[in-house]
Amino acid sequence: MALTDATAPDADAMPAANKGAADVRMISSKEMSAHNAADDLWISINGDVYDVTPWLRHHPGGEVPLLTLAGQDATDAFMAYHPPSVRPLLRRFFVGRLSDYTVSPASADFRRLLAQFSSAGLFERVGPMPKVQLLAMSILFSIALYCVLACASTGAHLFAGGLIGFIWIQSGWIGHDSGHHELTTHPALNRLIQIITGNCLTGLGIAWWKYNHNTHHIACNSLDHDPDLQHLPLFAVSNKLFNNIWSVCYERTLAFDAISKFFVSYQHWTFYPVMGFARINLLVQSIVFLVTQKKVRQRWLEIAGVAAFWIWYPLLISTLPSWWERVAFVLVGFFVTGLQHVQFTLNHFSSAVYLGPPKGNDWFERQTAGTLDIKCPPWMDWFHGGLQFQVEHHLFPRLPRQHYRMVAPFVRDLCKKHGLPYGAASFWEANVMTVRTLRAAALQAREATTGAARKNLVWEALNHHG
Repeated sequence: MALTDATAPDADAMPAANKGAADVRMISSKEMSAHNAADDLWISINGDVYDVTPWLRHHPGGEVPLLTLAGQDATDAFMAYHPPSVRPLLRRFFVGRLSDYTVSPASADFRRLLAQFSSAGLFERVGPMPKVQLLAMSILFSIALYCVLACASTGAHLFAGGLIGFIWIQSGWIGHDSGHHELTTHPALNRLIQIITGNCLTGLGIAWWKYNHNTHHIACNSLDHDPDLQHLPLFAVSNKLFNNIWSVCYERTLAFDAISKFFVSYQHWTFYPVMGFARINLLVQSIVFLVTQKKVRQRWLEIAGVAAFWIWYPLLISTLPSWWERVAFVLVGFFVTGLQHVQFTLNHFSSAVYLGPPKGNDWFERQTAGTLDIKCPPWMDWFHGGLQFQVEHHLFPRLPRQHYRMVAPFVRDLCKKHGLPYGAASFWEANVMTVRTLRAAALQAREATTGAARKNLVWEALNHHG
């Protein structure tokens, strides 16, 4: 079916519960907003109100996304992240219906577009991309092993280090895809791919990544909710971060002290060098998460995967003939992978930011305002791994990346219709915009007043998201 022929389902297509209309409790938005805590959590989806308190601990996407939207209408976020088959599971949590439920024109059009894509089967059509990428990674990894184990040339060894870094980048794209949608029709195989390409190959736990990334998507570019903007003491994209704000994700104060002020004041100069070593922070973050987080799905499988990385990678390094080659091998891999860390920041650092949780009735608007597309020709899509269509990805996170280029015109038209920003820049322009944002905050930091001294600099440095 053509996309333009599809129609949106009725907002109330699913009966609220096995009750007659006269028995349904009517609830005001004000009443629902009072139920916004972990021990009393209500949300609304298409006007139906659900008490999801007992589900909070079992939510596959983690507790933070639900807590972020607690007491609000969560329809747009729910529909973006869940297939229609999930909706009936909510029946057991039904408590009533909003008496003052309304839908903004932008949200109505977003839901209609989502339904069109779903009717066209785009969310289930993954294509051959994952298989091709996994095959390419296997070949490149074999080449890297050959260069280290069978070649005596220093050049071959450093080439292998760079190749490992490139494989880590491709693994990042695979992990990103697998965290948003199924790569195959077999759940066990999907899980195996996640563990092998993520935990085993790169040392980054998929559980840690999903925890952070789900929070980022729900609260895109919220300074106190989005972990992807919380980089103190090294970086700050806004002077609002100079106020020692509380991180909802990390559950700690983002202290802006003398150390933070020093680093942030020169962040436009240190940005690219730090990105070259950002992998270290992610490796530490994965270990800390697996050890300290109370609830981790299949914790021991995650730990085993990360442990496998810390076995094969040091062993491979140990086969190199000298210490300087070993250090150079690691640095080359880190610097190559640093390109991906730069890519992560380009999509959000220069976009609009705000404080507080997103509101259910402006979720669509927040996603478009907080993201930036990277303009590139089709033959460069492999380089960006889908992040070049960041606006489309944030609006339709379950959509396989090979469809982004096709759906982009629909998203642009929707944004134009409602007067919403649709940011897009070339790779070079996006870098300039990012450095300009960092420089502006750096100049403000030099004049800012610092807060209390940091209690533990080492822990804070390791515990920021790079």
